[in-house]
Amino acid sequence: MVSLTIDGKKVKVPAGTTLLEAAREANIHIPTLCYLPEVQAIGACRVCLVEIEGNRALQASCVFPAAEGLVVRTHSRKVQEARKFTVEMLLSAHPQDCLVCVKNRKCELQKLAEELGIREVRFQGEKPKGRIDDSNPSVVRDASKCILCRRCVTVCQEVQQVGALSAQERGFDTYIGPAFGDEMGEVSCALCGQCINVCPVGALSEKDYTAEVWKAIHDP
Repeated sequence: MVSLTIDGKKVKVPAGTTLLEAAREANIHIPTLCYLPEVQAIGACRVCLVEIEGNRALQASCVFPAAEGLVVRTHSRKVQEARKFTVEMLLSAHPQDCLVCVKNRKCELQKLAEELGIREVRFQGEKPKGRIDDSNPSVVRDASKCILCRRCVTVCQEVQQVGALSAQERGFDTYIGPAFGDEMGEVSCALCGQCINVCPVGALSEKDYTAEVWKAIHDP
């Protein structure tokens, strides 16, 4: 067991526990976008940054291990400003169509923006390009809404062990999708829907057959 202090609260956790897990054990909220419980964290979103006394740089709490004597601040001004900047950068490259999005009011990015008090986006980012891929019978992929959190990749590869989704290209050209530019309908998707369940935004959604059903009802 290791003892540390988080936001002035003494916490004791098993060795190997991350700062994020330690904070949650103490009922201290740290926001995340890429983290999935019981799956190896990758620290992709940088939303869970915390300040550690003695460290100059902020650290991603989902991958930083708890250690004896650490003093951690999860909501200092430095942390709050860093989180707000990160979320604003995500929003600057994200479609502003919340009212018609399938994830409206259930979107984790939207909720996080509200939590951080973001009322306007100060930056103008390049909007991701990509058409809607509805070639799969169960899953619709809208690449323009993807925030590259890699949750879908993690659950598809590590939990379901299917590997239908992965990170493609590099740098600003990075996108999440099937390999070799294939469409969702061309890969060995198990149609389990787990990628939809873990997607924090509207990049992956369940295919809606409502229009087809009504058409069949009116034209038997």
